[in-house]
Amino acid sequence: MADRAQGRATLIGMSAVVMWSTLGLFTAASGAVPPLQMNAIAFAVSGGLSVAFVAARHGWGAVFPKRKAAFALMVCGLFGYHALYFAALRNAPPVTANLLNYLWPLLIVVFSGLLPGERLKAHHLAGAGLGFVGAALLVTGGEGLSLGGGHLFGILCAVGAALFWSSYSVLSRRFADVPSTAVSGACLVTALLSIPAHLAFEQTLWPANGVEWAASIGTGLLPVGLAFFVWDHGCKHGDIRVLGASAYAAPILSTLLLIGFGFGAFTGVVVAACLLVTAGALLASKDMLFSARPAGAG
Repeated sequence: MADRAQGRATLIGMSAVVMWSTLGLFTAASGAVPPLQMNAIAFAVSGGLSVAFVAARHGWGAVFPKRKAAFALMVCGLFGYHALYFAALRNAPPVTANLLNYLWPLLIVVFSGLLPGERLKAHHLAGAGLGFVGAALLVTGGEGLSLGGGHLFGILCAVGAALFWSSYSVLSRRFADVPSTAVSGACLVTALLSIPAHLAFEQTLWPANGVEWAASIGTGLLPVGLAFFVWDHGCKHGDIRVLGASAYAAPILSTLLLIGFGFGAFTGVVVAACLLVTAGALLASKDMLFSARPAGAG
């Protein structure tokens, strides 16, 4: 029964990966809105709606939990990751920043071995490794990676973003008793923190039409909204090793969505990356997919 509950929580967490894959499409459709401003808009949507819903149904204690360390971890994870990631994109070549950022699923798998009761096996590492190779192939297009040229600050920010998100995901397991409803308050605080960050580093540029506004709101509803709630639940109650490896599906699904809506082309590199990521996810999920059936099962 416990294995079934963990499997269900893992699948719930995996749905975040599907939602995150829509971020590229929403970003492409949102026009020229600067990243940190988009962050503020999206988190204002997700935070505002979810806080109103959670507070009405469960009270303010479910929005801002008594365990302040858990809430601080959520805010650091959400705001810290996005601030570092956007800083990396501004101070390093985008391909380099994206690839280093995508170390976070691999780091989740590695860090999960430090959690009480979790045992890291060879197929977890191998699956995460295949996923990283697939993501690297997709992000670089099979070409080289630039780590020089005075981009040290941007590179450090990208690595920092990967460390922030992987650490948040793994450490959230220590606060499994804190309900995922608290993500609502963390989203709202992240929106508030994003405003001064945007004003300090960017020029304000609002969505120009209904389509761009719809894309901006959609970002707050799914990839920068509901996705964080289900991810939090999955990290706390699911198989975090499988979640880490499966996260490499996000850039693949995102690319396929962009291709489907006319923002890209289907190439051999995309096919190879899809095969590698799929193989990695299946390998890392071996225990969950092919677990022994209970004795006496018909």
